[in-house]
Amino acid sequence: MGNGVQQHQATPLTQGEVLPLPSDSQAEGLKPQTRSVVNSLLSGALAGALAKTAVAPLDRTKIIFQGRQQHFSHEAYRLIYRTYLKDGFLSLWRGNSATMVRVIPYAAIQFCAHEQYKRLLGGYFGFQGKALPPVPRLLAGSMAGTTAAMLTYPLDMVRARMAVTPKEMYSNIIHVFVRISREEGLKTLYRGFTPTILGVVPYAGLSFFTYETLKKMHAERSGRPQPYSYERLVFGACAGLLGQSASYPLDVVRRRMQTAGVTGHTYGTILGTMRDIVAEEGVVRGLYKGLSMNWVKGPIAVGISFTTFDMTQILLKKLYQLRYNNR
Repeated sequence: MGNGVQQHQATPLTQGEVLPLPSDSQAEGLKPQTRSVVNSLLSGALAGALAKTAVAPLDRTKIIFQGRQQHFSHEAYRLIYRTYLKDGFLSLWRGNSATMVRVIPYAAIQFCAHEQYKRLLGGYFGFQGKALPPVPRLLAGSMAGTTAAMLTYPLDMVRARMAVTPKEMYSNIIHVFVRISREEGLKTLYRGFTPTILGVVPYAGLSFFTYETLKKMHAERSGRPQPYSYERLVFGACAGLLGQSASYPLDVVRRRMQTAGVTGHTYGTILGTMRDIVAEEGVVRGLYKGLSMNWVKGPIAVGISFTTFDMTQILLKKLYQLRYNNR
């Protein structure tokens, strides 16, 4: 795999082009387009699960500090250590089950939607089977992230609550839903939804745009249609760094609004929340709290996510071709 995809055709693939597979829809009972969607969903789900599990302790710590007025510093890493001493190693992954319930469908939908939006935009702009121009490339990523966020937002709310509360408060994911609905109302499940969407647009757009652009530039300069695995990791890390840095203040606002019910604060609107954060903590220490940790975990998570998706897609296509050739 490290050497990329070996083509069965004489003409190598260009970036953004889907690997052509033999048409066997009648025999297999699955049309090529349907197979592509299923492969994207499976690859995306695995990519999201592996990436988020790898950085779960850092992610939980970041959420805790985003919901507080306490300054983010080396104290965050001490918190990880104290949590380990007090509650054990596995406690660092508290809330990860809720994260998986959200991340698996979110990543599956996002990656699948991105592939479909690339295909649709490619047909609309006359670049079917080719790499998209910059603007449609950016648009495809933004639309994919928005689609996934809209469909899975309540799960993100639950995950944030579980991350900032003691385990005695919420016993499981269902318990979080029940208590929030009873004590705070169903509308609370969508608190922070607007800043989430506003943050997803630049984050997903820049992440997918950067990753696809780096792969395209790599193909043009190296002459290899597919990068090596470690190159994909680097491209994904760069994509994550840019995407998360651009959308980070809105991520802080989202977390404050999501966790307001258990932290004793009242945050109503996006601008009001930003104003309160800046007034109490300042611009840098408030709106960019935890960004340094995001610069550690973000590139790791996004690099793993993009690489896992690509390599799983390649593996599934090879397995299908192998099965077809052995018929």
